[in-house]
Amino acid sequence: MSAVKPAAGTGSSWAVRAPQLLFVVAVLAMGTGLVVHLRHAGETVDLVAAVLAACYLAWLAVEIPVTFRTSGSAPRESASLLLYAAARIATVSAGVLGPLPWDEWSPLLLVPAAVFVGGVVLRQVAIRTLGRFYSHHVTRQTDHQVVTWGVYRFIRHPAYAGMLSAHIGFVAFFLNPLSAVLLVALAAAITFRIRTEERMLVNIPGYHDYAAGHARLVPGLW
Repeated sequence: MSAVKPAAGTGSSWAVRAPQLLFVVAVLAMGTGLVVHLRHAGETVDLVAAVLAACYLAWLAVEIPVTFRTSGSAPRESASLLLYAAARIATVSAGVLGPLPWDEWSPLLLVPAAVFVGGVVLRQVAIRTLGRFYSHHVTRQTDHQVVTWGVYRFIRHPAYAGMLSAHIGFVAFFLNPLSAVLLVALAAAITFRIRTEERMLVNIPGYHDYAAGHARLVPGLW
């Protein structure tokens, strides 16, 4: 399909700008959480919490080129992206800005921290494997092709698998009732996002056969 240039002032322009504004909100929330936990960094738990908040900020920084990338192709859909981005920001904000659930340090708290880091690494590997075909928006390039190598040999959406895994680890460390509920909402938003993307991807030659032999997020489950 040929690229369509979005007209100025249309909904497509807002679809591009809104995630960027949400990115700024995420930075502010995470920066606030970092400062709060640094003030109590004499406690090991708060020190690790501050490190995780700093790591999250670093993650956001790494994805700046993708978040603020512009394209000549108009986004085909924006509702799922905005829902997904809003759920992500709400989830991490509820965690990092809420009270820590742990009274004292335990080495077991390294487990959710490791899950968080592992999820971020998986996502970055997936993004780099897709290269220029990766976008936060549902778009299709004129020479779009199915990527089946690297981490895409195992699942169809490793970037989303990494996103979900990272937030499971993050919320498990900053656990509270609100962050847990919002994590479920984030998982639902990711599911909706995946189904929305696949309605476009199925039109790419070879994707139907690829999808038939690969799970979306977890081999053997979904």
